[in-house]
Amino acid sequence: MASVIQTLGTPRRREILRLVWEGERSAGEIHRALGDVTFGAVSQHLRRLEDASLLRSRRQGRQRFYAARKDGLGPLAQWLESMWDDALYRLKLRAELEESRRGPRPGRRRRPARRRRR
Repeated sequence: MASVIQTLGTPRRREILRLVWEGERSAGEIHRALGDVTFGAVSQHLRRLEDASLLRSRRQGRQRFYAARKDGLGPLAQWLESMWDDALYRLKLRAELEESRRGPRPGRRRRPARRRRR
């Protein structure tokens, strides 16, 4: 159970699990739903969730499809479902995702450095 809690410690992994909670999604769909994350990062998160037995995957041609393994969560499944329905959780998730985001922030432009006159 400790590895499950540790795996769910990042907001991105919790969001991925929420995305596949009700049904199967392809890795590409998950990537597009997250928006500001590289496909490689999504792939790493999916692998970690799968290693913790929280996701199951199946291959169809060149695509991989993922779905939640709710039985792997035990009593945490009900807690997660109630949390995801909460508007305050969604606000908290957005803040956590923004805080954990790497690279330049969207919408902020850096001003060019002023040149000093001599």
